Amino acid sequence: MKSVAITRVEAQDRHFPLRGGAGSDAVHSGAEYAFAVTKLRTECGLEGCGVTLTLGNGNRQVCDLIEQLAATLVGREIEDLMAEFGAVSKRLADDPALRWLGPHKGAVHLALASLVNACFDLWAKARGAPLWRLLLDLTPAQMVALLDLSYVEDVLSAEDALAILARHLADRKTRQAILLTGYPGYDTSVGWFQYEDQRVGENARAALAAGFRAFKLKVGSRDGERDLRRAAMLREIAGPDCRLMFDANQQWNLRDAERMCHALAVFDPYWIEEPTHPDDVEAHRTLAASIAPIRLALGEHVPNRVLFKNYMQAGAVHFVQADCTRLAGVAEFLTVSLMARQFGLPVVPHVGDMGQIHQHLVLFNHIAMGHEAVFLEHIPHLRDYLVHPASVEGGVYRTPETPGLSCDLKGE
Repeated sequence: MKSVAITRVEAQDRHFPLRGGAGSDAVHSGAEYAFAVTKLRTECGLEGCGVTLTLGNGNRQVCDLIEQLAATLVGREIEDLMAEFGAVSKRLADDPALRWLGPHKGAVHLALASLVNACFDLWAKARGAPLWRLLLDLTPAQMVALLDLSYVEDVLSAEDALAILARHLADRKTRQAILLTGYPGYDTSVGWFQYEDQRVGENARAALAAGFRAFKLKVGSRDGERDLRRAAMLREIAGPDCRLMFDANQQWNLRDAERMCHALAVFDPYWIEEPTHPDDVEAHRTLAASIAPIRLALGEHVPNRVLFKNYMQAGAVHFVQADCTRLAGVAEFLTVSLMARQFGLPVVPHVGDMGQIHQHLVLFNHIAMGHEAVFLEHIPHLRDYLVHPASVEGGVYRTPETPGLSCDLKGE
């Protein structure tokens, strides 16, 4: 295996306009997605690419932080770097000055996500493998060496992580059929918040025809009757056998969340997502008990493994929506996935990177950890900007085979 050393790190500030209300929710109404992109340059021509998602404003600041964090990686050979990546990522996250700005959250953590994802991308390209295959080829000990388990050892020690991975080695073959059949998807783009009712209906019918059998509707209107009307319309179009999810994007306080969740219960939601502020674990615990058996999903704005640990310990989450562009990249995503396995919770990622990286990670979670293959969110708005956009046919993600994380962007 040839040596691949990082010679230069660049951060790119990339913006992608959205039109007609796409991407809108009850709280975030900007008409733009943006990526803070990390580029790891090498002399051999391979380039590692990592991304984190923002909504435009502040993206340049994240890029500046990427370049500050990355200084110590220049000159490192990628195999040597990844062999001790758990220790490397801990040092990066605990930068003695930048840690003060978090810790382990906010713009610094977003920058770390982009940088870490670029390291995994370069590693996979150096080995000529898509990320899912690279991860499956690692031994349990090599996998655990990638992780920073600090602050979560009380629920997931290194020995616990090794045991989970070792326990599922013998029966991997029983789950590898998913590489041929593909990973099921669900459609979020049917029901963006600013779409008129007619367009939601048209989108839902088109998604049904395209093979999707699960859909998400953005809720959180000032007038709750609007949410209920649109939910009734979507349920009627989808029929009783499709799954519906309702996403409030943190709009409600606890009292309003209880009222609206009970009102939406008549439409048989598979989950209700981000009902209130993502830092308020106790409110989610209270709500989960109040609205049972309706289940809660969250993670889009949960920034680190420690807060996820708190949610799991409190019984305040039922679907773990870890996002490797919000957490500290692929490595922290895998840590949260192992914790979720300990607690018997499914991982259904939020796809801030439009599913590009997470299509690899859910395959690994299913095959190597025994996680249930629930489904993966599909949002197609950035397809035209990607070199290798996710292939979704018949409502199913087809297994990616190109080396890397599938997040390379066209142009510079």
